[in-house]
Amino acid sequence: MHATEVTRTARRPKNRKAQIALAAAGLFCERGYHLVGVDEIAAAVGISGPAVYRHFPTKYAILVHASRELIAGILAATEVDDVDDDDLGRLDAILGGLARFAVEQRSVGALYQWEYRYLAPEHRAEFRVALATVVERIAGPLRALRPGLSGPTADLLVRAALSTFGSLSTHRAAVSRGRAEQTLRRLGWAMLRADVADPVPTAAVPGKGIGDGEGTGVRTASRHEILLTEAIRLFRRLGYHAVGMDDIGTAAGINASSVYRYFPSKADLLAAAYYRASERLAARKESALNGATDAPEALHRLVDSYVTFSFEQSDLVSVYVSENNNLPDHDRHQLRRTQRLHVEEWVRLLTTVRPGLPAVEARLLVHAALNLVSDLGRAVRFARGAGTEALVTTLAGIGLNA
Repeated sequence: MHATEVTRTARRPKNRKAQIALAAAGLFCERGYHLVGVDEIAAAVGISGPAVYRHFPTKYAILVHASRELIAGILAATEVDDVDDDDLGRLDAILGGLARFAVEQRSVGALYQWEYRYLAPEHRAEFRVALATVVERIAGPLRALRPGLSGPTADLLVRAALSTFGSLSTHRAAVSRGRAEQTLRRLGWAMLRADVADPVPTAAVPGKGIGDGEGTGVRTASRHEILLTEAIRLFRRLGYHAVGMDDIGTAAGINASSVYRYFPSKADLLAAAYYRASERLAARKESALNGATDAPEALHRLVDSYVTFSFEQSDLVSVYVSENNNLPDHDRHQLRRTQRLHVEEWVRLLTTVRPGLPAVEARLLVHAALNLVSDLGRAVRFARGAGTEALVTTLAGIGLNA
């Protein structure tokens, strides 16, 4: 072996595979799995593209490895066997571990929320099994401390707590590590201690798409609206990049070439959905605030209106919170500004209701509440009529007051 080869081998770190996976996970969360190339991952690590393939045969293999690393980290954060038979201490240790992990892995934590949908069924199954393990590690001592809780409600409270931890990865609000950990831990306890009624087991009514009449099953006759509705349903179920214009045309019952008469491109369809969501959210917010007599009532009405909107328009909201990276640049920047203004309205109201609360903490609580609505909505399949909508509203409100 030549001396240069010996030097090159010696300089190659033993954890190169982990470095690649971590860099890729960060890029996937920032820009979306489909928009990131292997050469970009290599550049982030400081190696060449071919060097990546010495560790992973494909980009998908990197996604699988990064997802497994995230799962392993969450499982490690919830291992507290050294706490002897003390359910309260066990829970506190788990919440502390999850808070630290959420802060340390902030740049990649969102991998579990949206990029995970690009995994094949067998790899999704691995994720679900690990999540069930984490939920039970928390739900077990929680049921022991609160024996009156039903199993499903205990699980839902645990998922609410996990959502608050995961919310840190959904935004870029500046916050110190210590304050973030403290706030997340407080949020986790607020969810686990929440006094909520079990949902009433009635026939559930699922949420609707953007083209359905609110409160009715009547489908609009507008071809433009039908296309938009079907596009949103497909984007939500399969992800933006897995959907073609021909798929949208087929779902809408028209020739694929006719789709272009209404929307020049798939990106225009996505942008139209985002503008529709922004307009409807703004209208709901204005209606909620105009009917309030003071700040506490305004905040309550704002939470209630957001949850109602999320359950009524579940397809639209799911895409709204997951497909930002796929918007055209101009639309993405404009809509992100709109989203920030929406969050700041919540922050303004929350700090009015809680004048001693620092704005940085208020921002964390608001993002946690918004993420909770989306996460729990998906967990209960945005089912309406079974008490789940009211339960999510209650938990979001508790989070804001944590």
